[in-house]
Order: sequence, then structure tokens, then C-alpha cells
Amino acid sequence: MKAKWSLVAGLLLLFLPSLGIQPSGAAVNIQCPCPAGTPVSPDTGNIECTVGGQSVACKSLAAGDGFTNMADATVIDPQTGQGSRLIYIFSFSDVTGLPEDQVMDAGMLGAQFSAPTINVKEGQDYYLNLTNVGMQMRPDLFDPHTVHFHGYPNAASVFDGEPMASIAINMGSTLTYYYKGPGPGTYLYHCHVEATEHMQMGMLGNLYVRPRQDGTPITYQGKTYTKFAYNDGDGSTGYDKDFPIQLVAVDPDFHDADLYIQPLPFAAMTDTYPMLNGRGYPDTINPEILNNNASAAFPGLSNADKASRKVNSVITATQGERVLLRLSSLSTVDFYTVGILGIPMKVVGKDAKILRSSTGQNLYYDTNSITLGGGEAADIILDTANIPPGTYPLYVTNLERLSNNQEDFGGMMTEIVIN
Repeated sequence: MKAKWSLVAGLLLLFLPSLGIQPSGAAVNIQCPCPAGTPVSPDTGNIECTVGGQSVACKSLAAGDGFTNMADATVIDPQTGQGSRLIYIFSFSDVTGLPEDQVMDAGMLGAQFSAPTINVKEGQDYYLNLTNVGMQMRPDLFDPHTVHFHGYPNAASVFDGEPMASIAINMGSTLTYYYKGPGPGTYLYHCHVEATEHMQMGMLGNLYVRPRQDGTPITYQGKTYTKFAYNDGDGSTGYDKDFPIQLVAVDPDFHDADLYIQPLPFAAMTDTYPMLNGRGYPDTINPEILNNNASAAFPGLSNADKASRKVNSVITATQGERVLLRLSSLSTVDFYTVGILGIPMKVVGKDAKILRSSTGQNLYYDTNSITLGGGEAADIILDTANIPPGTYPLYVTNLERLSNNQEDFGGMMTEIVIN
């Protein structure tokens, strides 16, 4: 029996490095089949190349803590007496293309909310490096982290991110996930370790897969498209521009309790900051990357004021363009109903599946609102051909959610600008 277990241990030591796991000690170990020096694509945010005729993409994320600001101006930060509400978060940051010796420093207090968008092509070999950089504000926590691609058929369960069936990454270590780009559509991703806490704390991001049909010119209703939501064969999901919008919300009391090492109020969790892509209105329509102001509350943190809100939610188009709205929800508490005034919403996909019958009939439908719960997604076409130029609101019809905590006229609201 002892010899048998020695053999098992030996096999584990052989295979763990190939999965990005260090059997002894910890190390940042970024793996990517693309040649060294391959640039990051400005279109996808990935390092991309072709290896042996196969499309390959690589991305690197750091998992740790940090801060972000809410959109209200009336709530005063108790530490400084001024400014908008500062929230402590856990999340991911994008360290793609950085040398291994710079990943830890770049990732510490670099948490972004929403997390960096992941953009995959169908059939692509996708390598995602996740490095756990630790919790600088909570050095007492040794939380491992994972990436779980929600609703996504994985190449193997070991890469699923659900810690009871796969691997979680400890502080100072890197795991390289491998995925084979599945069917197209809008997915979402989050950390699955202590999922209720880590998701409430902000470890949430947009994820979508573009179809093989992309790049093939197909004419639909007199217009030729080269970008599509799905492999529709007829061009009916063709679009000119796409925008990911993720519904999220946070409970500031829960975040404060995590920062100040208090019992976490799971049963009393109440999200009073509803947001789109990690921003409440009017920050949703600000196209700029927004830094936090954590150093004002914590003067000793020289590396605190980082870009924590990189994904805005303003939607712009020229009249006549078709817009693909990649709508998803990772709310941990509530259902939300999203509506648009003045522009019909054509739902062409739900939970990364094209709405089509078994006999090939399109089951798309027009609506003026759609309701999503946590973990759901929808692909929606907005056709602006007959829409007068102007500004149109996208908002949740749960009107009590159009607020930033106690400040009205905020929350889950943004603008669609037709030029």
C-alpha cells in the first residue's frame, strides 16, 4: 500500500506543474504558447497567435483586493469627511503581457469592478493565467481564488473553478486554465471560492464568445454584416457594434464588515448600490477610466489609487447601425428588469443559446423589457434604422433601484446615444 501511494504522489508531482500548480513553494508562472513578445490585441485584450494552424489566445489576471468608489456625492466617507463613498472590494485585474516579476506589484490593490472583460473566439485554444496576489488590506486572510466561466462547457472539470471539483489557487501562485472556445454567446465569470462572499465583494466580470461565422460577409435585409452574435447562417444576428452590460449590486455594510474584520451579515445582505458594469449613474455614462481615491482614506497606501472602474456603460451608434447588447446579471440578491424607451429590443439569444427551433426556425422576439436573475444572460439586437437621432435611456424598471444608496437618480441607468 505504501508503494502504491508513493506512485500516486510521484504522478501528481509530474502533472501538477503542467496545470500551473507548484508542488513546493509558490511562484508566478505565466504560460502561453505564443512567441515571447507577441503584443496584446487592442481588439480583444488577449495575446493572440497561430500555432500549428490553430488560433491561440492568452490572458493573465491577478486576483486580490482593492477599492472602488460609488457614484453618489452625498454620502460622506467617514475617514476623510469628503468625497464619494469608498468601497472595499475583492476582484481581478488585467496583467496580460506583464513580465512575471511585475505581476505581484501590479496586482496588489489593483482589483477592478467590473473585472476585466474576457473575449474569446469559438474554437480558439484559450489560456487564462490566474495569479493570487493576496489581500493587502486583510493580511489575516489566506483566501484562495478561482475563475469560474458560468454556463461554459469546459475542456475538463479541473478547469471549472468550482473548488470541490477543481483547483483553487493559493497566494503567490499561478494556475493556467485551458479552455476550448465553445459555442458562441454571452456568458459571465466569477470566483467560485466562498462564492457568496467573493461575488458580493466584486469578483465578477463580462465574458463572451464570438462565433466562427465572424468575418464571413452575409447580407441580411439589404445590408452586409461581418460580425454576428451566433452562427445563424442567414445573417439575422449581424451587428455593427456590441456592448457588454452586466447587472451587479453591492451591500456597503457587508463590504465594510469585510474590511474592518467584523462578522459578515449574510442573512441581512441588502444591495443598496445597484450598478451597470460596476458603476452607478451618472458614472455609467462617463467614458473615462476612473481611479479610486483610497489614499485619501488610507494615507499610508502609496499604491492604492489605481484604475478600479475601466468598463463604462454608455452605448453609442450612428443611425442605421445594429447594436448587439450583451446583457448579463451576476446579482447575488435580486432580479432586475431592464427596459429601453424608444428602441425595440429583439432578443436573439438566451444563456448563450440562439433562439431557434429544432427545425431551424428563428424564435427571436421583440420586447421593451427583459428580466434577469443572477447567472442569466441575453443577447439583444437594437436596430436603429428607423430611430431618430437622440439620447434614449436604458434602465431597470425596478424604480427603487434607480438610486445610489440614499441618493436618488442613479443606480442601474445609462444612455444610448444615436448620432
